[in-house]
Amino acid sequence: MIKLSVEGEIPSSSIIMSPKEGGGCFIEVGKDRPPLPERRRPPAGRGSHCARPATARAGPLWEERKKPERRRAEVAVALSPAGSEAGLVLVAGGAGPRRPRWLRMEPRTRAEAGCSRPARSARRRQPRAALKVARKGRTSSRKVLTISSEIPKRIQSALKNAEESEQFLHQFLEQETHLSSSINSHLLTAQPWMEDLGAMINQIEEIERHLAYLKWISQIEELSDNIQQYLMTNNVPEAASTLVSMAELDIKLQESSCTHLLAFMRATVKFWHKILKDKLTSDFEEILAQLHWPFIAPSQSQTVGLSRPAGSSEIYSNLETLFCQLLKLQTSDELLTEPKQLPEKYSLPASPSVILPIQIMLTPLQKRFRYHFRGNRQTNVISKPEWYLAQVLLWIGNHTQFLDEKIQPILDKVGSAVSARLEFSRGLVMLVLEKLAADIPCLLYDDNLFCHLVDEVLLFERELHSVHGYPGTFANCMHILSEETCFQRWLTVERKFALQKMDSMLSSEAAWISQYKDITDVDEMKVPDCAETFMMLLLVITDRYKNLPTASRKLQFLELQKDLVDDFRIRLTQVMKEETRAPLGFRYCAILNAVNYISTVLADWADNVFFLQLQQAALEVFAENSALSKLQLGQLAAMESSVFDDMVNLLERLKHDMLTRQVDHVFREVKDAAKLYKKERWLSLPSQSEQAVMSLSSSACPLLLTLRDRLLQLEQQLCFSLFKIFWQMLVEKLDVHIYQEIILANHFNEGGAAQLQFDMTRNLFPLFSHYCKRPENYFKHVKEACIVLNLNVGSALLLKDVLQSASGQPPATAALNEVGIYKLAQQDVEILLNLRTNWPNTGK
Repeated sequence: MIKLSVEGEIPSSSIIMSPKEGGGCFIEVGKDRPPLPERRRPPAGRGSHCARPATARAGPLWEERKKPERRRAEVAVALSPAGSEAGLVLVAGGAGPRRPRWLRMEPRTRAEAGCSRPARSARRRQPRAALKVARKGRTSSRKVLTISSEIPKRIQSALKNAEESEQFLHQFLEQETHLSSSINSHLLTAQPWMEDLGAMINQIEEIERHLAYLKWISQIEELSDNIQQYLMTNNVPEAASTLVSMAELDIKLQESSCTHLLAFMRATVKFWHKILKDKLTSDFEEILAQLHWPFIAPSQSQTVGLSRPAGSSEIYSNLETLFCQLLKLQTSDELLTEPKQLPEKYSLPASPSVILPIQIMLTPLQKRFRYHFRGNRQTNVISKPEWYLAQVLLWIGNHTQFLDEKIQPILDKVGSAVSARLEFSRGLVMLVLEKLAADIPCLLYDDNLFCHLVDEVLLFERELHSVHGYPGTFANCMHILSEETCFQRWLTVERKFALQKMDSMLSSEAAWISQYKDITDVDEMKVPDCAETFMMLLLVITDRYKNLPTASRKLQFLELQKDLVDDFRIRLTQVMKEETRAPLGFRYCAILNAVNYISTVLADWADNVFFLQLQQAALEVFAENSALSKLQLGQLAAMESSVFDDMVNLLERLKHDMLTRQVDHVFREVKDAAKLYKKERWLSLPSQSEQAVMSLSSSACPLLLTLRDRLLQLEQQLCFSLFKIFWQMLVEKLDVHIYQEIILANHFNEGGAAQLQFDMTRNLFPLFSHYCKRPENYFKHVKEACIVLNLNVGSALLLKDVLQSASGQPPATAALNEVGIYKLAQQDVEILLNLRTNWPNTGK
């Protein structure tokens, strides 16, 4: 849409419209309009209701008289082929669209001229679309005029603002330049002052440091003088408290770089600490001597705990006072005394030193220990570690009551969280650790002595934890045994002695005999002695390593156990192969019971909390080393598998192979015994009505006797779970054999079918009634074959017709289910029906 606004006087004769190619038109303004061609008048009687007079035909009397008119014209031209049907929208403003000429004539003039309203067809030819667009154009033209008058004002305002902003920017730049020059000149002027001021500040800071240094020295000397005055007045508690404050100052100065001040502080603390410690220690030892400390014999501790000698209350009061004063020296003692630490290779957990009063109480016992178990004393025998281990346990037990009743209340009173008994035990255990660290290198290459040492240490650890409540998080003997060289030697010795034990247990005469064979309730698993001894060996190994401090060491022992299980399985397989010729023999069954027992126990251990923790630890190790696939890691994480799964799977495979061999052996015997029964004259046996009493077929007796004897034999030799698997596997093979080799291989008359059903339901099935309630459910082929063969003739004919007419359809399945057939297929039933010979002559 292109809109044109024209202001001025435009005569109506100066607007010319000319057509344009492609639609639309051109508007030309200001040119003289060419004369319009003379319009052709319609003939009289056409397009009007009355005839026009002759005068009307002489000239265009209906035309409006043209009068000069000056007006403001607005023209809007739309040059768009799609804008309207005519492709042109023209709006000539002012008075709106011109009315038709006949409407502008006076009614009288119109009558005189013989003019009337144009015909309807003539009115339709007027440009109605152009008139509608003209009305819309007037509104748009007014909006265009308004916008065209506002835009120049806005542009002028924007230009004015830009000029003002430019002026302000120039002013700011001039101010910035002036200010920058002023600052630079000021800095140049103040530079000497800054240098002088910096020198003065450095001097002031140095003076302040000197002043602070002197204050620290003054404070140290003041505390030192106070301690001296307190000691001169025999006010030891205040002196100890002041020493605590001095020790706290020493701790605060640890980050200082004033080495001389630190050395002065440490020397002062050490000086007064030694004086106070010596004084308090001597007084404390006198009190302990009055209490006959230490308690060497058990009766001595009970006497001290139960007796109330004269002045005992004063002794215990002095004991409490001195104990508290010594406890105050703990801070300074930790600063000055470095605790004895074993080499880092033992990986002992970090722990604070034993509190000072307990150290003093331990001093006489430490002297006794070093006297007896160090040097060339007769009690220091490297092959007798139980001597010093038992002595330490005895000392702990002798002093437990006194520590709990007399010392622990003092610690509770001062708000200490320390346990007197554990501190005392920790001090004595450190003696044992030092002794082990010194002795073990001398025993590494003697298997017997080393194994004996490990056994005694494990017994010591067990009693220390279970009886005296020593926490596993404290330093203990297992940290010494976990040292790399010692630990590898321990693993080697464990493997060696375990293999020796396995050799001895398998070569024993009672290896395959159950220890509880005479006790029915206990001997459910019928476990041979070798298997039970082996699992006891694994259990003992578990107890020996379960208190190791790190999971990695435990996992190494777990691998040792798995190797031992696999080795024992191989040994059992070798012995089993020697007994393959007699798979029903006593030893073969004992091996099978052993395999089943070991597999069952390992499966139970998989749910043990200890092995579940090891499984989690193994999962973390395998994830770090990428030793397992993502599927295996996922199974371990979801607890779908256990640490013994590999071993259990191998044992289960061995168990299945051995059971299969037994089943095959028994089945061959039963199969040989059933040859006569297979050749029975089923086609000519008398019917049930011809016999007074049904009896077992004579040819079935060898089959049933063989089956009965083997079942009784294996029931006595195999455990219940194994025997259950055995007879179920045997029944499955026997059912198929009787069905295929006896029933399908013969034809049956009425008497033969009845005899077969009697032999099966009254003789074969009851053999297994001792092992299950409904044994016939395990002989589905035989049971359903007997049903088909013993159907009465009418039912058999009807069933045969149904099967032939509805092959593979639901009615056939429903008919089979109705007579009690669920296992056999439709084709099998048709074959069995054809094996019947008792059809009527008119039957199919």
